Amino acid sequence: MKRIIKLEDLDCASCASKMEDAVRKIDGVNYVSVNFITQTMTLQTSDENFDEIIKKVVKKCKHIEPECTLYL
Repeated sequence: MKRIIKLEDLDCASCASKMEDAVRKIDGVNYVSVNFITQTMTLQTSDENFDEIIKKVVKKCKHIEPECTLYL
């Protein structure tokens, strides 16, 4: 399943890179790209356990950038 997630209040390109690296390590994530300029995350996952994967994505991103909001 492919989804584009809007990000709000992502403060720096370094944090975007850290988020991308962290999300890439989550089981079930096939592809992830965080674009600091457009404030979006492109995420492709397996269809199985999609809700659980999204919860892990949000948790990792909030750990790295607590002020960032992900609009699913």
